[in-house]
Amino acid sequence: MRIFVAGATGAIGRQLVPLLVEQGHQVTGTSRSGHGVALVNSLGAEGVLADALDAERLHEAVGAAAPDVIVHQLTALGELDFAAHGRVRREGTRNLVDAARAAGVTRMLAQSIAWAYEAGGEPADETTPLDVDAPAPRSGTIGSVRALEEAVTELDDHVILRYGLLYGPGTWYSADEQVARQLRAGELTADAAVSSFVHVEDAALAALAALDWPAGAVNVVDDEPAAARDWLPALAEALGEPAPPVATDDTRAGWQRGATNALARNKLGWTPRYPTWRTGFTSLS
Repeated sequence: MRIFVAGATGAIGRQLVPLLVEQGHQVTGTSRSGHGVALVNSLGAEGVLADALDAERLHEAVGAAAPDVIVHQLTALGELDFAAHGRVRREGTRNLVDAARAAGVTRMLAQSIAWAYEAGGEPADETTPLDVDAPAPRSGTIGSVRALEEAVTELDDHVILRYGLLYGPGTWYSADEQVARQLRAGELTADAAVSSFVHVEDAALAALAALDWPAGAVNVVDDEPAAARDWLPALAEALGEPAPPVATDDTRAGWQRGATNALARNKLGWTPRYPTWRTGFTSLS
């Protein structure tokens, strides 16, 4: 197939592009910089310079590539600019969907998140509604996720990949990156908030598998949602950082519930290489 990867140099994109090439696909990947274009070329794909917020250039790039499917892995998290990331979700996705329609592309896989669900006591599945009534500042995240997903669903043939917290190379949860620095500075507490993780390699493998998945949303998370009081000390140990203080109460926000991968694992046949963060974190050292 001809595959257009928007955001080919992101944490998932740089893992995914070589997998696609190895499978014999003809891959075009975007970057906002010349250095990124060179990286995409080095991975065996055709790198193109394109910014998702530049609608005209994006239309040109998609039209020239004439892909069978578009893989949306666009982010703007490298500089911890959440406003910019929200804009990419809203405006960048809108531009990408419009470019797809203009080029006659009917299938898209898109990166979303698995912690946008409304409050509950158990890990959320894909039937759980998004937390659309969340107060600020969470409302900003939910609003941008909702805009992304609604735009993508305009294409009948779509898969929304709701990833858990990404860890591994190129993510915040790796050596000397954001979370490691926060641990070093004593800024994090191991509390009762529940999260679901997915190793970035497994995230890329899920995107590869999703080329053949039916339309809909899918949680791409490991098998073990866990409270920070369990996973954060393990992460600190794996990264060689100081152990965080541990909260003694069970207070958590209702949406901090984690997510289940039952659909991906049991019905779609996706099996993560790192089924739990317990073993996955050990790969970070």
